[in-house]
Amino acid sequence: MNDNILEATNLKKYFSYGRKTLKVADGINFNLKKNTLTSIIGKSGSGKTTLLYLIGALYSPDEGSIIVDGHDITLLKGHELNLFRREKIGLVFQDYNLIPNLSVLENVMLPMEFAGIPFGERRDRAKKLLTEVGIDIFNQRPTRLSGGEQQRVAIARALANQTKIILADEPTGNLDSETGLKIVELLHNLTKQDGRAVLVVTHDQEISKLSDEVYHIKDGKLTLFK
Repeated sequence: MNDNILEATNLKKYFSYGRKTLKVADGINFNLKKNTLTSIIGKSGSGKTTLLYLIGALYSPDEGSIIVDGHDITLLKGHELNLFRREKIGLVFQDYNLIPNLSVLENVMLPMEFAGIPFGERRDRAKKLLTEVGIDIFNQRPTRLSGGEQQRVAIARALANQTKIILADEPTGNLDSETGLKIVELLHNLTKQDGRAVLVVTHDQEISKLSDEVYHIKDGKLTLFK
């Protein structure tokens, strides 16, 4: 039985700066497994976030394939690509990226609105998700919440369209250590549900400790540590 939810093969991504070429991904092979919290660690500028964006179809590789549900997402264009991102990928960012003039509930409902889900269903699902991540204030604006609470809302939003792949870019980077640990534990718990997989790029050693698999990226190469 194949437990891989995503399979990346020979990924290459190069950036040119004048005469210099930076090999951010240089033939990377990587599988993301169901029910697994996976972390990628590396120094600033090592390509962690670029690799995350490649896997999330926010960047296109120069070479290689990324297979999800039997489809090579590197071949998708336009509407099909937008549909893939909306239905398959949930993104969590270091700075939360919540919309300040919307309430907590409206922030979580928004991805479902884009997906055409009826109002009543998206409202009920948003309330359920917020409760599951430990948020019980629905009508407050995000700027009135603590950093940890905002990150919980961002995680609920990433789950809004019942995506099975959650990608998190330094999700504890703006949080104190105690709050960060709670967010890591929450992300780890998410992998126990519905065949979901969570991939985190991070400097945070606590995430590495709780991860099922840990990779290190350096000079465009990915090495499995754990």
